[in-house]
Amino acid sequence: MEHASERDHFRLLKKQIVSVMQVAFPAISSDITEWRGQEITHFQEELALRVNGHICEKWFYTHMKSESRALPRIDVLNLLSRYAGYQGWDDFKFRNRSASKGSPSLRKTNRVFILIPLLTVAILALLFIVFDIYNTHSYRFCFYDADTREPIAGNIIEVTWLHPDESPVNFLCGPDGCLELKTRNVSVQLVIKTPYYYTDTVVRILDRYKKEEMVRLRPNNYALMIHYFSRMNVKDWQRRRNQLDNMISDSALIYQVYKTGEGMELYTKWEFINKLTMPATSLKQLEILDTKYIGDRIILLRFRQKEENP
Repeated sequence: MEHASERDHFRLLKKQIVSVMQVAFPAISSDITEWRGQEITHFQEELALRVNGHICEKWFYTHMKSESRALPRIDVLNLLSRYAGYQGWDDFKFRNRSASKGSPSLRKTNRVFILIPLLTVAILALLFIVFDIYNTHSYRFCFYDADTREPIAGNIIEVTWLHPDESPVNFLCGPDGCLELKTRNVSVQLVIKTPYYYTDTVVRILDRYKKEEMVRLRPNNYALMIHYFSRMNVKDWQRRRNQLDNMISDSALIYQVYKTGEGMELYTKWEFINKLTMPATSLKQLEILDTKYIGDRIILLRFRQKEENP
């Protein structure tokens, strides 16, 4: 063990010899193993001039340019140490004991101090993953009409999942009017928006043993009526116009939305009523996208025309 430590000190001594040589020869390589003929000659001259010492080129190749199993003789170590600015080899080791790599026992201790925190972090990470998997459960939310008690299927149902201190997450329900969420939280807050029902915010306390939640939505009767009017063959056009007049505000903004990139068209209240009630109208199977109200009258309506079935 002591021999290994002294080799570490000898490696350090060679680095310090390079630093001393670079004072006199700034262009000399910082890696002593790269020194060749002229560099070695300069070093021999430096030893002779400063410490009245001498080493041969063969010795330099054996001990300075490679890792020899045996250390140089003590008299040569003393010579090299004096060149580096020390009284001798023992003085060099004493003053650089903390700079060397240290004994194997010290290195082993250092490894322990590194491995223990790493192992602790790995165990904690594993426990967190197991805890997260164990506590994450799937819940199915299905939506139904509050009046008819029938499932709301075949409609666009947008669900916004609100998280404390996080950005909301948006989902679209499947054709069956249901949505599956995975969470380890004990409660969820959802904002449900669908064209023919009023937007609602729902808070649910979750039961890990109850995997399906039923949520009722109140129908938006005006939006449903407009949708039905666009599809019905009604002879009493004047009655329909009177109903629409009562439902829609005189200052309402009404937009027909086209496919992506094709823009939209703005209607006045009576332009929209005429489109919807004239017998020759081409506006069929109208689909409501959004409605807003002041009191019990529509002030904003967005719709699109669905493609007619062949």
